[in-house]
Amino acid sequence: MLVTTKEMLLDAQANHYAVGAFNIESLEFVMAVLAAAEETKSPVIMQTTPGTVKFAGLDYFYGMVKAAAERATVPVALHLDHGDGFDRCMQALRTGYTSVMIDGSHESFEDNIALTASVARVGAAMGVPVEAELGKVGGKEDDGPAVEGENPYTDPDEAREFVERTGCTSLAIGVGTAHGVYTETPHIEQDVVKAIRAAVDVPLVLHGTSGVPDEQVAEAVKNGICKVNYATELRQAFMRGFMGYMAENPGAFDPKKPAKPGMAEITELVKVRMNNLGSVGRA
Repeated sequence: MLVTTKEMLLDAQANHYAVGAFNIESLEFVMAVLAAAEETKSPVIMQTTPGTVKFAGLDYFYGMVKAAAERATVPVALHLDHGDGFDRCMQALRTGYTSVMIDGSHESFEDNIALTASVARVGAAMGVPVEAELGKVGGKEDDGPAVEGENPYTDPDEAREFVERTGCTSLAIGVGTAHGVYTETPHIEQDVVKAIRAAVDVPLVLHGTSGVPDEQVAEAVKNGICKVNYATELRQAFMRGFMGYMAENPGAFDPKKPAKPGMAEITELVKVRMNNLGSVGRA
């Protein structure tokens, strides 16, 4: 069934686990992620970035995920990741998305508050949760602007004020991770996670998790993270299976055949991540 992220994340917060949020690029990604959720009996969030939405449209992804959720025996939410403005979030809400993120992290503190509050008010009226971001998660998210050379950590006092003034229902925080492919081993600053957890009462979100060692992610969940995003490594997994098949079968022309090993790679990866987050059996 298609649900909002509200109850998912509140249950995760109360029971000290996290829900995986997996970026989907196509029908194959939807099917592969859902297969992992069904096998592990895990709640799951499927999400799309503005770049992915520009490629196919909000309605395409809503239709695919809605169909998948109607077949599922586990809770499925559809989330707009890194919503790039008020209008994009409104489009997602009108389309039927059950969760949205408004990313005002590239704005000033006051402008981020104003933008986030404007979306949160509409979300509250529609009964749809709104995630926000405070601080700078480094790297480059999809086709968004690159973030380099800025303080990567969210200030706990600012986080408290931000949540109080915006009404956001979850908060993505900067704790040392980055979007995209890491060139060296990343490090999550666990003391920052703990301090923000103590400062706010909404579920906390970790972005830029592809490539972060499992033990660091598990510790962050223990310290208060409730939602964990994965994108880059799903793309890598799919293409590894797809291209591996094509290398062995260069004359293949049926796209379903190389897609199957790509999907299998995603499913196995997502199962590993769900187990590490502690969401197995929580559906």
